[in-house]
Amino acid sequence: MSDIEPASSQQPNSLEDRIMELEIRSALQEDTIEQLNQVIFNQQQQIDDFERHLSHLKTQLSNLQEATAKESEETPPPHY
Repeated sequence: MSDIEPASSQQPNSLEDRIMELEIRSALQEDTIEQLNQVIFNQQQQIDDFERHLSHLKTQLSNLQEATAKESEETPPPHY
Protein backbone atom coordinates (compact mmCIF):
# COMPACT_ATOMS: atom_id res chain seq x y z
CA MET A 1 0.00 0.00 0.00
CA SER A 2 1.12 3.58 0.29
CA ASP A 3 3.39 5.00 2.92
CA ILE A 4 1.46 6.73 5.67
CA GLU A 5 2.99 9.98 6.80
CA PRO A 6 2.85 11.03 10.45
CA ALA A 7 0.04 13.41 11.34
CA SER A 8 2.55 16.22 11.79
CA SER A 9 5.46 17.02 9.52
CA GLN A 10 7.86 16.39 12.42
CA GLN A 11 8.78 13.01 13.77
CA PRO A 12 6.82 12.11 16.91
CA ASN A 13 8.98 12.85 19.95
CA SER A 14 7.20 11.55 22.97
CA LEU A 15 6.23 8.00 23.68
CA GLU A 16 2.58 9.07 23.70
CA ASP A 17 2.95 10.57 20.20
CA ARG A 18 4.58 7.40 18.94
CA ILE A 19 1.82 5.23 20.40
CA MET A 20 -0.84 7.51 18.89
CA GLU A 21 0.85 7.25 15.48
CA LEU A 22 0.96 3.45 15.72
CA GLU A 23 -2.71 3.32 16.69
CA ILE A 24 -3.61 5.48 13.67
CA ARG A 25 -1.58 3.27 11.35
CA SER A 26 -3.15 0.17 12.84
CA ALA A 27 -6.67 1.53 12.34
CA LEU A 28 -5.90 2.43 8.72
CA GLN A 29 -4.45 -1.02 8.10
CA GLU A 30 -7.50 -2.69 9.62
CA ASP A 31 -9.71 -0.64 7.30
CA THR A 32 -7.59 -1.60 4.30
CA ILE A 33 -7.72 -5.28 5.27
CA GLU A 34 -11.52 -5.11 5.59
CA GLN A 35 -11.78 -3.50 2.14
CA LEU A 36 -9.53 -6.17 0.63
CA ASN A 37 -11.56 -8.93 2.30
CA GLN A 38 -14.71 -7.49 0.73
CA VAL A 39 -13.05 -7.43 -2.70
CA ILE A 40 -11.97 -11.06 -2.29
CA PHE A 41 -15.48 -12.06 -1.17
CA ASN A 42 -17.05 -10.34 -4.21
CA GLN A 43 -14.55 -11.92 -6.57
CA GLN A 44 -15.22 -15.38 -5.13
CA GLN A 45 -18.94 -14.87 -5.70
CA GLN A 46 -18.20 -13.94 -9.33
CA ILE A 47 -16.00 -17.01 -9.74
CA ASP A 48 -18.75 -19.22 -8.32
CA ASP A 49 -21.27 -17.66 -10.73
CA PHE A 50 -18.90 -18.17 -13.67
CA GLU A 51 -18.32 -21.81 -12.71
CA ARG A 52 -22.07 -22.48 -12.56
CA HIS A 53 -22.56 -20.78 -15.91
CA LEU A 54 -19.66 -22.72 -17.45
CA SER A 55 -21.08 -25.99 -16.15
CA HIS A 56 -24.45 -25.13 -17.69
CA LEU A 57 -22.80 -24.29 -21.02
CA LYS A 58 -20.85 -27.56 -20.97
CA THR A 59 -24.09 -29.47 -20.43
CA GLN A 60 -25.78 -27.61 -23.28
CA LEU A 61 -22.83 -28.26 -25.60
CA SER A 62 -22.78 -31.94 -24.71
CA ASN A 63 -26.53 -32.24 -25.37
CA LEU A 64 -26.15 -30.41 -28.68
CA GLN A 65 -23.28 -32.67 -29.73
CA GLU A 66 -25.29 -35.78 -28.86
CA ALA A 67 -28.32 -34.51 -30.80
CA THR A 68 -26.15 -33.65 -33.80
CA ALA A 69 -24.44 -37.05 -33.72
CA LYS A 70 -27.80 -38.88 -33.57
CA GLU A 71 -29.17 -36.74 -36.39
CA SER A 72 -26.18 -37.46 -38.63
CA GLU A 73 -26.46 -41.20 -37.92
CA GLU A 74 -30.19 -41.28 -38.70
CA THR A 75 -30.21 -39.11 -41.81
CA PRO A 76 -28.81 -40.80 -44.88
CA PRO A 77 -26.64 -38.61 -47.10
CA PRO A 78 -28.42 -37.02 -50.05
CA HIS A 79 -28.19 -38.89 -53.35
CA TYR A 80 -27.30 -36.99 -56.46
